[in-house]
Amino acid sequence: MTDILPIRRALLSLSDKTGLLPFARALVAQGAQLLSTGGTARALREAGIPVTEVSDHTGFPEILDGRVKTLVPQIHGGLLGRRDLPEHLAQMQAHGIAPIDLVAVNLYPFEAAAASGAAPEDCIETIDIGGPAMIRSAAKNHAHVAVLTEPGHLDQVAAELAERGGVSLATRRALAAAAFARTAAYDAAIAAWFAARQGEAFPRRLALPAVLRQTLRYGENPHQQAAFYLDGTGRPGVATATQVQGKELSYNNLNDTDAAFECVAEFERPAIVIVKHANPCGVAEGATLAAAWDAALRCDPVAAFGGIVAANRPLDRAAAERIAAIFTEVVVAPDADEEAKAVFATKRNLRLLLTGGLPDPAAPGRVLRSVSGGLLVQTRDSGRVTAADLQVVTRRAPTEAELSDLLFAFRVAKHVKSNAIVYAKDGATVGIGAGQMSRVDSARIAAWKAAEAAKAAGLPEPLTKGSVVASDAFFPFADGLEAAAAAGATAVIQPGGSLRDKEVIAAADSAGLAMVFTGMRHFRH
Repeated sequence: MTDILPIRRALLSLSDKTGLLPFARALVAQGAQLLSTGGTARALREAGIPVTEVSDHTGFPEILDGRVKTLVPQIHGGLLGRRDLPEHLAQMQAHGIAPIDLVAVNLYPFEAAAASGAAPEDCIETIDIGGPAMIRSAAKNHAHVAVLTEPGHLDQVAAELAERGGVSLATRRALAAAAFARTAAYDAAIAAWFAARQGEAFPRRLALPAVLRQTLRYGENPHQQAAFYLDGTGRPGVATATQVQGKELSYNNLNDTDAAFECVAEFERPAIVIVKHANPCGVAEGATLAAAWDAALRCDPVAAFGGIVAANRPLDRAAAERIAAIFTEVVVAPDADEEAKAVFATKRNLRLLLTGGLPDPAAPGRVLRSVSGGLLVQTRDSGRVTAADLQVVTRRAPTEAELSDLLFAFRVAKHVKSNAIVYAKDGATVGIGAGQMSRVDSARIAAWKAAEAAKAAGLPEPLTKGSVVASDAFFPFADGLEAAAAAGATAVIQPGGSLRDKEVIAAADSAGLAMVFTGMRHFRH
């Protein structure tokens, strides 16, 4: 095993031809013979760079519409043969197999085809066989072969060739590790596609085709390391967003921004969601984004300071001016007009993310969470409740206005950490209680925060007066409902299903509240 590997023969087969020509010229300058196939060979010839077709090198033509072109001993023997074993060298010589010192391969774009929704037969035709085989052969024999699988590797190796006349063992090891990770992710994407087509939510072996987007400064806390990976689904959100301005996003920024954007996508009318520590602290719909912002901010202006803001419409100047009036960490939206961008540009520390679209709340998907020694995997909470799903369980049925607010509040509760209580009025949250060990505590905290917000605004009565209330799961006792009634709520939406449902219904009737059951809960832990 030598430290510096001179490159005498290289095989190039790149679907992504970024950097191909300067890299090929660097190899030729080192005296390397170039082997290639199809479009790569054509690009080299057109640039005047000498190249030998693989079929001429092997003496075996491409067959089966190109499905077989590199799956021959002359290629894999040239990659797998150990130069430090005389018996390997003797066998290679006896069979006319020339050593190949470097392979640069991009795999057929299966991931892109699958993500685009291409027809199954088209996806299958983009499953690369020869590419992964060459990559794995070269990576296994990295003591004697360099393998390049990403466009950025070309510049890296070209620089090392110019400086050292070859590729170092340390570089070859790193390239081999990247190569095995690439084929693993590629196979994982194919496996996931097949599992989805067969309706397998939880296959026997779970493969995750994730790609590193960026290494983060730290995790939830400064002593933790963190990174951000893309899962290849293309779901609009923080993973697809373009950062228009602002400093690097942190782990917590990304987590909170995702929570805000998934929540705001629940609403059809112009909506704003303000999130703090992954919990909504203000949500509202309005005729415009500016109106929605005013209503959302009214719910908890203290918590909104330093929060994350999500919009479900392209941002305009009026909305941008209101949002920029307080300190905001991140603003995320499908788009923003130039006037809105100009407003945000005056806030140097504000990060503006534009996603190009909204996630579909009803779309299927998986949610993963690590536990000691394993992973918890579940389907995404894509459940949605409509008016037709509701069961009126009290003597009084909700009014039309109450019904609209009840459905709104329940959608918000889906995105609040359990135990979740959400008060809403006129299409806006007026009090949110999140993550308490007791549901009655969540109801009381939400009412208390609403009262504090009313005092700060100089209003004569709590924001919860005349509101409706949503609970993400059933009330186990009547006390939570009684606390909501004491806060001024007039109608309740909850899943139902408690052993004490009759007691809770009686308490609602006694207080003159309307109550509906959804039959669906939205725990979020």
